[in-house]
Amino acid sequence: MLIAYAVLSILTGVALLYLGARLVVVGGSAYYLFASVAAILIGALIFRKSVWSVWVLCGLSVATLVWGLMEAGWNGWALIPRFDWLVVMGGVLAALWPVSRRVFAFHKAGPYFVATLVPAIFMLTCIIVPILDNPAVNTADHAVLKERDTAIFSRNAPDRAVGVSSSHDASSWTAYGGSNLSQKFSLASQITPENVGDMVKLWEFHTGDLRPADARYGYAAENTPLKVGDTLYLCSPSHAVFAINASTGEEKWHYDPHVDKAAGFTNGVTICRGVAYYEAPQQLTQCQSRIIWGTMDSRLLAVDAQTGAPCEDWADGGAYDLKQNTDTDVPGFISVTSAPTIVDGVAVVGHMVVDGQDYRAPAGVVRAIDAVTGELRWAWDLGRETPNAPLAEGEHFTHATPNVWSPMSADSDLNLVYVGTGNASGDFYGGNRSEKDEEYTDAVVALDARTGEERWHFRTVHHDLWDFDIGPAMNLVDWPTENGLRPALIQATKAGSIFVLDRETGEPLEPIEMYDATTGPGVPGERVSAQQPMSPNMPNTIGAPNKGEIETLAEADAWGISPFDQLLCRIQFHQMRYDGLFTPPTVGIGSISFPGNHGGMNWGGGAIDPDRGLMLINSERIPYQIYLIPRDDIADAKSVVDDRDHKTPFMPQIGLPYGAKKQPWMGPLKMPCIAPPWGYVAALDLKSKDVLWRRPMGTAADSGPLGIKTGLPVTVGTPSNGGPLATAGGLMFIGAALDNYLRAYDSLSGELVWEYRTDAGVNANPMSYEINGQQLIVAQVGGHDGMGTTSGDGYVAWGLRPEGYTGPKVVRSDMTR
Repeated sequence: MLIAYAVLSILTGVALLYLGARLVVVGGSAYYLFASVAAILIGALIFRKSVWSVWVLCGLSVATLVWGLMEAGWNGWALIPRFDWLVVMGGVLAALWPVSRRVFAFHKAGPYFVATLVPAIFMLTCIIVPILDNPAVNTADHAVLKERDTAIFSRNAPDRAVGVSSSHDASSWTAYGGSNLSQKFSLASQITPENVGDMVKLWEFHTGDLRPADARYGYAAENTPLKVGDTLYLCSPSHAVFAINASTGEEKWHYDPHVDKAAGFTNGVTICRGVAYYEAPQQLTQCQSRIIWGTMDSRLLAVDAQTGAPCEDWADGGAYDLKQNTDTDVPGFISVTSAPTIVDGVAVVGHMVVDGQDYRAPAGVVRAIDAVTGELRWAWDLGRETPNAPLAEGEHFTHATPNVWSPMSADSDLNLVYVGTGNASGDFYGGNRSEKDEEYTDAVVALDARTGEERWHFRTVHHDLWDFDIGPAMNLVDWPTENGLRPALIQATKAGSIFVLDRETGEPLEPIEMYDATTGPGVPGERVSAQQPMSPNMPNTIGAPNKGEIETLAEADAWGISPFDQLLCRIQFHQMRYDGLFTPPTVGIGSISFPGNHGGMNWGGGAIDPDRGLMLINSERIPYQIYLIPRDDIADAKSVVDDRDHKTPFMPQIGLPYGAKKQPWMGPLKMPCIAPPWGYVAALDLKSKDVLWRRPMGTAADSGPLGIKTGLPVTVGTPSNGGPLATAGGLMFIGAALDNYLRAYDSLSGELVWEYRTDAGVNANPMSYEINGQQLIVAQVGGHDGMGTTSGDGYVAWGLRPEGYTGPKVVRSDMTR
């Protein structure tokens, strides 16, 4: 046994010597060179039957203990790859005492165990204790918070203008974000932190829409249902729409639009985040109330909200072709993933454009379709001199302008709809962008809902090279200023900043400062903006949610679950370009983008609790690796325009001098190259403008190295996909993490007060309403193939345990695929 131990020690030392030498060559720490010599020496001394092998191991362990704590501090996750191998070496050698005492002629066990086991126990303690003792970070006393004055954040009254999507009460959920204000706040208050532990599953509804075995694309269940009257309206990933009884989950009708599978292949995934509801104020012969939604194959559809029958007199037999005037016929190049926004009698809709394909990409045009007739009322096309001017005969919308794929918000009183743009085609190279493309990249734009005329815009990122398009919907609130309350818009971003703007004028209501972003140029032909706007009065999500600090990575932040993958990540850190926040992409192994293009915060957005003056969020802490590929190296690459049946494993960016690739910065075991937490939930105090509390969210139960589920219920803080729900009862409900749970947190304290193990991932925002005197929490439980969560086809409702409860009711749709 000692011989085997010696061989493994020498092999470990050789591996550390090779990797440690590579690290030193690129300018990294020399520690692993010394550690490698010690590991080889230990093995050699064991072969010589020398007792010094034990004392060298002891010295190495103590030196590593000191070095690890100096480099990583009291961070158990960060200490794992620094200490775990020596914990094993010391523990095994301690276990070999019966053999060692004879070979090394040890006469007393005490010194032997002090040299082997004691350092191992110390190192193991340094790993385990900080991981288990990981409470929420709170900045104020819970009892004091309950008594503070938050009157300035009183609930927004329903908009005065006519429209179901503008209204909101405890019994309804009329638009994707609850109402057009997109606060994601339910006025239902029956469920509280004190009684949430009594919640049970009341019913589950199964759509039958599971990913086909022959599909060459993934499924993503990201839908938040609507609740109008006694009916829930929801959609499945392939854009089938269902109406179900909001009390029992029983199906009323469904409509399957039979979306072209080629559209899913073009995008790589099929998603339906939501539908819109419209009830006409005038008497109609059909479809007095209707459901309007978009599809992955470029259609906007309308069906009767009562029967599910197509509205035959709307557009072309109930369908508006969004490929009109776009000069493209590639299936799925134009895809609607987010619900339209209904305001002033029009359905305002943007669309997703497949990233990084071609200069001939479709326009990022935003269109308003008459909710009654299906006629185009206006279109906002950045490429034209007057963006909302009608098209001339034979004219098409401008290719490759910034698009609007994410959920929108609207203010019916101001008659404004707020859209968030991405960037022009070519996410990671902008050398050829027009001045207008630049001005409207990653911008919040306020459009007149009647005409499409721009009222104002605000750019959140200058010359975006990182795919920091606007993902989260805008939260509309009232905001205290020196001149009284102003109608405000809170815009969270992937880039990590949170901006507060006057929603009537676009003027910042919290100061904007310019951040010195980079120290060097980009690739030839590119320019890099030296300054970027930030909102220092508000918290940021650059790393863990915080105020004032911007997390910047260093070699010591590189991570793995062993010293070997940690070393490879350390080496990559020095090989990649990293100048801090807004480091531009480069060629070769590339650069580090932190936050990555998933955020910060993404489309799940934040929820506003106006009763407590809180913004509840989930955020990411995952660096991305971005690299550019010179055109000469990929001269034969084609986009979906030229080869619809094939997709390259990178972004070809046809028409630009570079292709590109983006991916999370991962080690060889497919684990992130920085230590957990990789995702957080937090409450931002809108009164003090500070982080009230934050805590990691998500366990390792359904993820692990090489994609193998560990089953460990240890909170690591996983990346997330989806967002939160705030309730008047003082709770934050959220799934989103990479494990199969729906969770509830006390909104004021951050305490985890309830969690429910689900059959699949919960990667959509939950919603809530009251019906028949009972509050329900409803969420899509369907997983996300792109995030690796368990797939399913369910919608689940939870509520307080009713009298006589015997278990959940299971309802299955009769839809056949």
